[in-house]
Amino acid sequence: MIAEIRSWARRHPRAFDMAIAAVLCGPAVLTTTMAQPPRIVRRPPPVPAAVAVLACAALMLRRTHPRLTVIITTGCTAVLGALGPSQGYELGSTLTGPVMAAFASLAWHTDGRTAARCTAAAAAVLLAASVLWPPGEARLRPEQVGLAAFTLLPAAVADALRSRRDYVTAVEARAAMAEHTREEEARRRVGAERMRIARELHDVVAHHITLAQAATADYLLATRPDAAAEVTGNLTAPLTAALGELKATVGLLREHDEPTGSTEPAPGLAQLPDLLASFESVGLAVTLTREGEARPLSPGVGLTAYRITQEALTNVSKHALTATAAVHLRYTADRLTLTVTDGGPAPTSPRSRGVAGYGLIGMRERAHAVGGHLHAHLRGGAGFEVRADLPTLTAPGPPPTTPRDAP
Repeated sequence: MIAEIRSWARRHPRAFDMAIAAVLCGPAVLTTTMAQPPRIVRRPPPVPAAVAVLACAALMLRRTHPRLTVIITTGCTAVLGALGPSQGYELGSTLTGPVMAAFASLAWHTDGRTAARCTAAAAAVLLAASVLWPPGEARLRPEQVGLAAFTLLPAAVADALRSRRDYVTAVEARAAMAEHTREEEARRRVGAERMRIARELHDVVAHHITLAQAATADYLLATRPDAAAEVTGNLTAPLTAALGELKATVGLLREHDEPTGSTEPAPGLAQLPDLLASFESVGLAVTLTREGEARPLSPGVGLTAYRITQEALTNVSKHALTATAAVHLRYTADRLTLTVTDGGPAPTSPRSRGVAGYGLIGMRERAHAVGGHLHAHLRGGAGFEVRADLPTLTAPGPPPTTPRDAP
């Protein structure tokens, strides 16, 4: 029943306010006809009845002008209290009904401090009107104090309900924010994983396809030089198609925003000699040099340095038209500078050195993901250089020793 009334009130607010005004107007007008002990002794006096109707009609403004409604109903109720002794009726709870409804509406639509101040002031006005009128007969009776306190009850109840409403709203808002935050975190993690898959897919598969093509050409040139051109030509089309499909797949996996998460630990600089040996097996001689005291790297930085070296040498093998390359590691107090260079001829277009593909994009993303930077540019009129500046751990560590180190 109560739920149905609330639903109807939400759908028809004006009709609900009119119903409240009518319900309160009847007892207020009836009270002006009664004497003590309670009995009807007269017709409604015109002036008190009109004031009671005005007080009830003011409730139509309670939603849009709650303060004005309190002022009007308080003034009308004070007038009714002042007219009571001369008209033969007493100020009671039925006459204060409109002002009590106004108090409740004010507490519901405003903050607690405003409601407390307004209701306290209005209650004081009503108490003073009932005590000080008529002049010369001022006296304070217990029932007058009780009536003034009774008028504050609806405001207290409405303030408690408003506080509960605000609390429930705040809880729901926090729950919605938490849900939104979880969704954003899930999307961020999915984006980071997609980017990681894209980098690994491009670096690993493209690297091994290029090595397979180079190894096939090297083998045929040594064993069957007459058929080498035809076989390598036949290999070019399917391998180019495979790389094209790989690039399209990487493009689907990539997103426009760069993730901030670190990469998952895998190979590091300890595996660098094996990587260089794999390129040497297909005809690319790589010289490794080191400068400064080696510093320990985090797993993410180690993987990044490894993958950047792998991708840079893969580009050299594919595009540089040279059989030599150089990898230089320079350690400072807190940075590792990785440089990969080659001495090939000047490229005829940026795409011929992989500048327009996903290789350099992936290397740059890897460097940024661990807090570093990457620069790739032509070396004057010949050759190409890829330089990555990566952070290291501050504590020094023993430099790794490999037989491929150059003095």
